[in-house]
Amino acid sequence: MGYEVSTADHDVNPPQVHIPRNYNAADDLLGRNLQAGRGGKLAVCDDQGEYTYSQVAERVSRFANVLGGLDVGMEARAFVALYDTIDFPTVFLGCINAGVVPIAANTLLTTADYEFMLNDSRASVLIVSTGLLPAFQTLLSNAPYLKHVIVSGGGDSVLAAGQLRLADLMAQASPEFATAPTTADDICFWLYSSGSTGKPKGTVHIHSSLILTAELYARPVLGIVEDDVVFSAAKLFFAYGLGNGLTFPFSVGATAVLMAERPTPASVGRVLRKYQPSIFYGVPTLYAAMLASPDLPRRDELPKLRRCTSAGEALPADIGRRWQEHTGVDILDGIGSTEMLHIFLSNRPGDVRYGSTGKPVPGYEIRLVDEAGQPAARGTMGELQVNGPSAAIMYWNNREKTLATFQGPWTRCGDKYVQDEDGYFIYCGRSDDMLKVSGIYVSPFEVEAALMTHPSVLEAAVIGANDEQDLIKPKAYVVLKNGIQRTPQLVEELQAHVKTKLAPYKYPRWVEFLDELPKTATGKIQRFKLRGQRQGSFAAPGA
Repeated sequence: MGYEVSTADHDVNPPQVHIPRNYNAADDLLGRNLQAGRGGKLAVCDDQGEYTYSQVAERVSRFANVLGGLDVGMEARAFVALYDTIDFPTVFLGCINAGVVPIAANTLLTTADYEFMLNDSRASVLIVSTGLLPAFQTLLSNAPYLKHVIVSGGGDSVLAAGQLRLADLMAQASPEFATAPTTADDICFWLYSSGSTGKPKGTVHIHSSLILTAELYARPVLGIVEDDVVFSAAKLFFAYGLGNGLTFPFSVGATAVLMAERPTPASVGRVLRKYQPSIFYGVPTLYAAMLASPDLPRRDELPKLRRCTSAGEALPADIGRRWQEHTGVDILDGIGSTEMLHIFLSNRPGDVRYGSTGKPVPGYEIRLVDEAGQPAARGTMGELQVNGPSAAIMYWNNREKTLATFQGPWTRCGDKYVQDEDGYFIYCGRSDDMLKVSGIYVSPFEVEAALMTHPSVLEAAVIGANDEQDLIKPKAYVVLKNGIQRTPQLVEELQAHVKTKLAPYKYPRWVEFLDELPKTATGKIQRFKLRGQRQGSFAAPGA
């Protein structure tokens, strides 16, 4: 089930990936390593052990047989709520190998979220980590389509009636499995959108999508090779993390480090020191937190680190520069989406312009469209749209939003951008977050980035709020670094600081201090939650 990639100058002629009609993504990602003689090479390290490519392939086959033994057949859907351990690639690739469609679920959601997703997807089997079982227990009796519950981890703990232990099932299953006869255009897996506004949407990807992101971004832009050890703080349930920690290393035979616990400066710092990755993938909020933390490894503690990336939200320029000064390694900021599966617009090694999202990834076409639906002129703001081969085919059971987002070959991203005279794309904000102040568009991200350059500020989020004349003005929510006092004088200082960085009309008229900003599990700031409380009292109002 192999495929061919043309050799090309990636910046001039993007590689042409020719995938045959009969194709299975899991069979490819594992089979290429076994065929290349990498069966004994380390594929995955997690909190419990180390696994070679041969061992991962055997585990995948065993789980595919587990599904067959439970009469979970091709095109059935499996709901996967697993921490980042060896069981995630085992289950995810095992499903795909069997032609079953895995639905990778955010592990930080509520019972109500999971109930919606289980019923929306009509998944017939749930594979869940022991630590996540409490969030599912009360809804299992009200999940009419669910036939099996398989539990990962937990040792010898007692399971509820009818629940099955993954380790026991795997031990009894055959290590040999004949890959299901899928095609490149078969539905392969789903990822639910983060649901930062409204109900999450089941985003449906086909078998060719995974390897396309590796061939178009991971190899030519990231420069991943077999000798790399990679660590993604972004989890595998996240489109960004799925490529980082599974598709990309498996595409070249590299080694992936998985961490089950929540990514904090302490936990991430510990993994960086222990495993010495050469590629580290983070998100802006984590980079900011690490730079402010005593747990940040010193440069001499990371001698093998050669590449860092960021996605999920735009990277403030000041964070990128400070990280580079500390580690000696640039952060390649890029933008991807659940709909496009991974990064399609990115900075490059040797061509990093902080404050920008870089240039299009080879194989993807970018355009900016103005409010009239026409191409936006260079230097003017427009809505970002992308044309590329890894786009999802639809949102499940949501034709209206499918048609609004996937318009022929173009996918609407919901982001506002400007392309500068040198061809770099500059992020302005989400379309629904943009502010119009005195009749002029103001990017909340621009104001946030200015606030972030103040030495007292850890994080910031900016929304529009009504002044006494019912006119929209910027309001900032700010998280301060440890030990900084919240005072009216600091509010005035922050306002004055922004005025030195931006046009005066863009400064925040109000500053409210918070202990933390509301975020999705993927690190995106949920500004809609801040907008929902903006009519409340304003702490420390400015002039």
